[in-house]
Amino acid sequence: MCISQVNISSYSDNMPQNMDNQVKFTPNPDLRLMDQVREVLRYHHYAYRTEQTYCKWILRYIHFFGGKTHPKNLNSRHIEQFLSYLATNRKISASTQRQALNALVFLYKHVLFMPLSADIEPVRSKRHPSLPTVISQQEARRLLSNMTGTHALMAKLLYGSGLRLMECVRLRIKDLDFDRKRVNVIQGKGGKDRSTILSISIIDDLRAHIAKVKKLHHEDLEQGYGEVYIPESLARKYPQVSRETAWQYVFPSKKLSANPRNGKIMRHHVMESGLQKAVKRAATRAAIDKRVTCHTLRHSFATHMLEQGTNIRILQQLLGHKDVKTTEIYTHVMDKDIAKLSSPLD
Repeated sequence: MCISQVNISSYSDNMPQNMDNQVKFTPNPDLRLMDQVREVLRYHHYAYRTEQTYCKWILRYIHFFGGKTHPKNLNSRHIEQFLSYLATNRKISASTQRQALNALVFLYKHVLFMPLSADIEPVRSKRHPSLPTVISQQEARRLLSNMTGTHALMAKLLYGSGLRLMECVRLRIKDLDFDRKRVNVIQGKGGKDRSTILSISIIDDLRAHIAKVKKLHHEDLEQGYGEVYIPESLARKYPQVSRETAWQYVFPSKKLSANPRNGKIMRHHVMESGLQKAVKRAATRAAIDKRVTCHTLRHSFATHMLEQGTNIRILQQLLGHKDVKTTEIYTHVMDKDIAKLSSPLD
């Protein structure tokens, strides 16, 4: 696996783009290594989750070699050894191994300024392509009928709009276009924006829910709070925009909390774990004998859209897939009635 063939990527939705075109930033040499890593990550506007993940892998790499050797005294062969250990001993997936490699590439290229050679060849974790788990429309209705409140509304968005879990959790009021029946996904996976459909059946429920969110935001403002996280560049240009109603999360947390980077008291979005647990409980109650997760609802949305005759290119855009080959996997699990097909000769 060559470094030159690896795209630095992450599960995070706020991955900065075109980093190679950005001005070189030198971290403060008086800081400890991990503080330097965080400083550079924040300079390049990496998402907080990406920062946590990259720091985790860098620390695991350092501890793998005893915890006392500075990474600048290690080389490509040491990285090969570490990545091979992850694949052979820890049995991690190919995507997880790539994530660890991306973290180390970032460390050496942007923090230590010691770009790695392009001949790194660790033992690679094997990819095991698998078909997505899909539930039928009847099973989807049973699942949703066993959910209530905010979690039911979020699950309906996942299934009705094909959203990813964190795309739903991070929705802001301004992202919902009721008149055009659209959900605008801003900075989705890979930092891409897209627009997808909004189910008519949940518009009234969403309006009622947002009315409650606006009331909660008004109470926060009266108590001297009311701020929400917004991108730093936007915050510098428009200091008051973080208090505007349009930027508030559609699914806010019940409690105020401190921003981990600047300590400001804000109202963040809900934790995704609550929805994950709610979906799992509902699947059990609905007697669905499949491994049902939040992402299963997105898979089911894609499959059922294809079964209804949606063009695969349009579906690709709705899902935000970079390559149509990713979308094509759903053709393997959709219901196909060959008897209804006619030969082109006929």
